[in-house]
Amino acid sequence: MSELNINGSTLSDQEIDESYSANNIQVLEGLEAVRKRPAMYIGDISEKGLHHLVYEVVDNSIDEALAGFCTHIEVTINEDNSITVQDNGRGIPVDMHEKEHRSALEVVMTVLHAGGKFDKGSYKVSGGLHGVGVSCVNGLSSKMISQVFRDGKIYQQEYRCGKPLYDVKEVGVTELRGTRQQFWPDKSIFTTTIYKFDILANRMRELAYLNAGLRISLTDKRLDVNAEAGIDGERKQTFYSEGGLRDFVRYIDSTRTHLFDDVIYLNTEKAETPIEIAIMYNTSYSENIHSYVNNINTIEGGTHLMGFRSALTRVLKKYAEDSKVIEKLEKQKVEISGEDFREGLTAVISVKVAEPQFEGQTKTKLGNSEVAGAVNQAVGEALSNYLEEHPKEAKMIIDKVALAATARVAARKARESVQRKNPMTGGGLPGKLADCSDRDAANCEIFIVEGDSAGGSAKQGRNRHFQAILPIRGKIFNVERVMWHKAFEHEEVNNIIQALGVRFGLNADDTKEANYDKLRYYKTIIMTDADVDGSHIDTLLMTLFFRYMPQLIRDGRLYIATPPLYLCTKGKVKEYCYTEADRMRFMDKYGDGTENGIHTQRYKGLGEMNPEQLWETTMNPETRLLKQVTIEDAAEADYTFSMLMGDDVEPRREFIEKNATYANIDA
Repeated sequence: MSELNINGSTLSDQEIDESYSANNIQVLEGLEAVRKRPAMYIGDISEKGLHHLVYEVVDNSIDEALAGFCTHIEVTINEDNSITVQDNGRGIPVDMHEKEHRSALEVVMTVLHAGGKFDKGSYKVSGGLHGVGVSCVNGLSSKMISQVFRDGKIYQQEYRCGKPLYDVKEVGVTELRGTRQQFWPDKSIFTTTIYKFDILANRMRELAYLNAGLRISLTDKRLDVNAEAGIDGERKQTFYSEGGLRDFVRYIDSTRTHLFDDVIYLNTEKAETPIEIAIMYNTSYSENIHSYVNNINTIEGGTHLMGFRSALTRVLKKYAEDSKVIEKLEKQKVEISGEDFREGLTAVISVKVAEPQFEGQTKTKLGNSEVAGAVNQAVGEALSNYLEEHPKEAKMIIDKVALAATARVAARKARESVQRKNPMTGGGLPGKLADCSDRDAANCEIFIVEGDSAGGSAKQGRNRHFQAILPIRGKIFNVERVMWHKAFEHEEVNNIIQALGVRFGLNADDTKEANYDKLRYYKTIIMTDADVDGSHIDTLLMTLFFRYMPQLIRDGRLYIATPPLYLCTKGKVKEYCYTEADRMRFMDKYGDGTENGIHTQRYKGLGEMNPEQLWETTMNPETRLLKQVTIEDAAEADYTFSMLMGDDVEPRREFIEKNATYANIDA
């Protein structure tokens, strides 16, 4: 018997046996598996994975806070871009581990899935249980130093690439209590090792809100990085919230107009599940619910979110029935839906689950069935009591619900009207769309291009097989400021929705949720001019996707094209420069830092490039630079969009003044 190999030759049975034997089975010891396949453990090896290392170490300290032993966590970005995390918890045990025959500290630091969080006597609930642990951080660091402050002594162990350099030893005495971890991310693994203060600050702020009474300090000692941000000396922020979720929901909703000023709040325990929820209603038209399990942001929701929505609908519907509001709507042929009760709702849900079961593509969807009933019961009791005790506020909520139901019916009629008006545009496709020939969505991408001139260049320069072009005219609706159904009455918004193949109104229980079954392109790419107007259009379009089609962002399918700012030439040498820094590097290399003999062409808009240049610089998958739009922190993104695109001017002005240094502004 023989078998054909990849080159077309044949292998004998003996050769097959010899080609795959026990010698081919590789056993990875210690943390070698983490170093060999880091993305399996932390998601990626770029900026997101880099910052995830900090979260994993902080999670250990948060576990101590959840257990009631830690009140302060200090996070420091050191001058050399290493990270130090220190807490005032109990300190990792350092005594000898009976089974492993080595210090418990060494076991925690060098063995995956080791730690007190698996012992229910140590931690009732744990946030870190969802993560990969401090040992993974150790494995992905070129150097790490652990210090434990216990019993008046300082214990220490140092590691290189996850391997201990010596046994745990005493190195001094102290009056402190807790654990101090310092690590240097391995530059041979990560594509970037420069930490961003704002990214860490957002997560530390979130953790402080989720853990009332816990103080978290973040310090940046990198004087050069701080100077670039216009900060003289060290940069420091301290996050502390006495009100917890009540403060959190006010922060998220701070740039919106409140329906009334109360926070509907509950903090209880049902079926041995601690439940904390804060709710506010505002005059906007979107639903903003942020859910957490053991401090983990469950962006895909899960059973706790199902329980919350079910209770909210049940209680408010009964109140609407008792107040005859539903009867009035039925006379107008308007049927109320579950989503109507959530329009203008901002809520934060936080539950603590002893043994959380996660599911979903990103493992951020809670699957514990018992949690749904616990949350349902808790919310039902608290909301019923609030409505009974606050009749004025209750009426404002129900009036808002009635308005939402009426608007939803209007939205359906608007969609039906658009479909009737466009019977001849290729299955509802907009006439301006230059589609691609490939019909397999997995291979296709669409460019949303501002302006007819740029759209014309893009149509000529594209690869027609897999690239589609949709020109849009001017600035689209700011969907943050209009009633939900109004977006469907706007031609450019409708063109985008129809071109993508996204459909609304197919689910009777949740008609605002987009259906992506007929999605026609794998990538959606926003392509606008590299100026202030282009950035504004980018923001308007991102607001549309964030509020109406967020799953495209969660799935990593929304991108922003990066056209060059300049074409620099010196003799026969030419180079497209995408940033001012690129132009300065060109000048340093070919002009000694001056403009002696260098010609610089500034591209004011996409239309100034001919089709070949646009393809070469911005559309060719082999050479282009795309920025992927992601949601690292849903609550912070929610706040930022409402701040930038909402009605409140002052927070937006402060944001612009603070970030003007980073803006690309043309005179």
